[in-house]
Amino acid sequence: MNRFKISALALLLPLGGTVQAEQTSPLTLGASIAYAQSPYKGGQDRYLPLPVINYESDSFWLRTLQGGYYLWKDQQDQLSVTLVGSAQRYDPDDNDLGAMKGLDERRMTLLAGLEYRHLADWGIVRTNLLGDVLGKSDGIIWDLTYLYRFDFGKFSLAPGIGATWTSANQNRYYYGVSGHEAARTGIRRYQPDDSWSPYLELSANYRLTERWNTSIYARYTRLADEINDSPMVDKNSQLTTWAGISYSF
Repeated sequence: MNRFKISALALLLPLGGTVQAEQTSPLTLGASIAYAQSPYKGGQDRYLPLPVINYESDSFWLRTLQGGYYLWKDQQDQLSVTLVGSAQRYDPDDNDLGAMKGLDERRMTLLAGLEYRHLADWGIVRTNLLGDVLGKSDGIIWDLTYLYRFDFGKFSLAPGIGATWTSANQNRYYYGVSGHEAARTGIRRYQPDDSWSPYLELSANYRLTERWNTSIYARYTRLADEINDSPMVDKNSQLTTWAGISYSF
């Protein structure tokens, strides 16, 4: 089986990744745009232009907003220490609803932990366990995905299914409403527990030339009840997409 590259835009997608074509050169550069549907009441959907910066060596790798150091690497198994930039946030200044504008800001952060991948003829298993290292949420996230890749010459397609576990601290920071916020805004106090959110994802690559490659990615997440029940949230699902073009040196 060809080696299958999956990079992360962290929580923007929200822990999944954009799929890269098989990388035969150590450096790939390009441009992309990501779309993330806001789960918040009155929240604005986000469009983010992002550079594509992929680098691969025997010991170190970089994939746009995620980097890591290999603890173990062979043709089937890869274990890395990784650092991820998380784009998840809530900005009350961008909200259109009066009460929601009175809530505290939830900021972006950095996540660090371990990532493991297993590549086999029957598919690909990807999992990572990450924790907030900047003290914003003090949360922990565990993501587990199964994918299968279909190759059609220059075109490849990879459907997948997975789930994301988020700790109580993570949910309370991004979806909880504290007592002082409730008193200030009239929104009911809410303190969620940990939760599981299942998702479906689909990635596609098309090789334009030997060096130019285009990629698209989409993930549909069914939000857990602990998130959906938040008075900050008015959706039971979330859609995230990504599209980019890159050049391999």
